[in-house]
Amino acid sequence: MPYLFTSESVSEGHPDKVADQISDAILDEYLRQDPAAKVACETLVTTDFALVAGEIKSTAHVDAEPIIRATIRRIGYDKPEYLFNADTCEVENRLHEQSPDINQGVVRASAEEQGAGDQGMMFGYASHETTNYMPLALDLSHRLLRELSAIRKEGREMTYLRPDAKSQVTIRYSDDHHPEAIDTIVVSTQHDEFHADEQTMLDQIKADIKAILIPRVMAGLSEETQKLFTDHITYHINPTGKFVIGGPHGDSGLTGRKIIVDTYGGKGAHGGGAFSGKDSSKVDRSAAYAARHIAKNLVAAGVAEQVLVQVAYAIGVAQPVGVFVTTYGTTKAKDADGKVLTDGEIAEKVNKLFDLRPYAIVQRFGLQNPIFGQTAAYGHMGREPGTVQVTMKDGEVKTFDTFTWEKLDYVPQIITEFGLN
Repeated sequence: MPYLFTSESVSEGHPDKVADQISDAILDEYLRQDPAAKVACETLVTTDFALVAGEIKSTAHVDAEPIIRATIRRIGYDKPEYLFNADTCEVENRLHEQSPDINQGVVRASAEEQGAGDQGMMFGYASHETTNYMPLALDLSHRLLRELSAIRKEGREMTYLRPDAKSQVTIRYSDDHHPEAIDTIVVSTQHDEFHADEQTMLDQIKADIKAILIPRVMAGLSEETQKLFTDHITYHINPTGKFVIGGPHGDSGLTGRKIIVDTYGGKGAHGGGAFSGKDSSKVDRSAAYAARHIAKNLVAAGVAEQVLVQVAYAIGVAQPVGVFVTTYGTTKAKDADGKVLTDGEIAEKVNKLFDLRPYAIVQRFGLQNPIFGQTAAYGHMGREPGTVQVTMKDGEVKTFDTFTWEKLDYVPQIITEFGLN
């Protein structure tokens, strides 16, 4: 019998995402000045107020306030009526030095033996159902809000849009787990009070979502995915009514409160650790990127249709305490005798191919570079690898690769190791 699966996303103006972006902007500034910086930065935002707190070990000298204000302004909170304004909000900085008890477990005489910054388990997931190997419902949810943000910033259509927004997509799947159609789309967007009659406002927003946003999203999709947009979709657009009060004034925001939006939309699993504001010595972040890289390359190489990878660490210990792989029964790889490989055999080969010590992960993906600001909205996974230019402390302009964990650079090695054609 067909079944439904749902994922949600939130925009860059959602209060929790505002907090994430501030935390990662501060992290990037520390890394710009000091690539070896150890940073754990948490942010709280509420009505005309932003607070940063956490632990830092670095030679850098960072003035957090202008970074916070610039981030808020870039997101779009730059008007007094939002009651969260980049130019007037109160800013408080409670960052302090990192505990030496934690630092002694991470730093080693040999950099290669750097210990994990904490214990815990991290997951990576990939599926063949989209071109970026992400779950379809989450991918569409992200696309809706990225396009809505683009419309807002272009300022030509839907000129009433404000920064805060949420989306949700429900997919109907067949018994054999293939998407058949989109069942429901939910979009809630903050907006100006542009008409005295509330119903007139809501009718205009609903019409514009269907006539402007949806076609723009569909234009960027494959023909196969476009076919899922049928005339039978149920739309819930601003279902509670007008949404004028929003952002940090409507709801306080905290770093790390959207971890499922950041990862796989409820598909696969999540170890519980958040990403933003943490440097790469924190395996909550770096090992989650490494697990995604493994899962994506395994699916792209044809090992299985979907893969979940778990990596687990003990604080201060370099080698992971365990690596787990499940393919949900979708394995295609076989041994020399033609027998389908077990998940345990796949995990054994993963251990052989991928060095999962924290130092190796950091070096493989360039995670001491100031590349994290772009990750803090619309997902850390499934993004297109690119580059960013940064003016360093000495004035030199450097170009860094971004979303390096999304590269399919291990596919040839996997094909060889697994004997795939």
